[in-house]
Amino acid sequence: MGFGGGCHWCTEAVFQSIKGVEEVRQGYISTSSDPDRFYEGVLINYDPDQVELHKLIEIHLKTHKSTSNHSMRDKYLSAVYTFHKNQEKTVNNILNDIRNLFPECIITRAYNFGKFIASRKQIQNYYLKDPERPFCKRYIEPKLEMLKLNETINTK
Repeated sequence: MGFGGGCHWCTEAVFQSIKGVEEVRQGYISTSSDPDRFYEGVLINYDPDQVELHKLIEIHLKTHKSTSNHSMRDKYLSAVYTFHKNQEKTVNNILNDIRNLFPECIITRAYNFGKFIASRKQIQNYYLKDPERPFCKRYIEPKLEMLKLNETINTK
């Protein structure tokens, strides 16, 4: 499964903190309809017995500006990337189900996965390597704190 919507450092740290998420790969993702245009994002592997896709999508929507079509959308596509038609249908059903949790309209969509290019090694595991960085304190830690405070989300 792939996710995009904000800085991949933030998205990576969020998913690395979730119990049941086994691997997070940070990089740049394209859609199948526009395979040469890349957006920051992550690919994850997860154990559905530990965390449901519905919960992962809900977390994603709550940890980036999923209701804002801001000026950086050309870099940060608000997306859930899928790998086959059944997955796309499931994600669309979940997005429709979750919409009522938000007072504003969410703009996040399901997109068919195109290509992935991994980030350079120096910026992978950005938060885990040095959580004291000013960027981590300002942008990532508030998201992680919100997850810890939400009793329905299991964090590592």
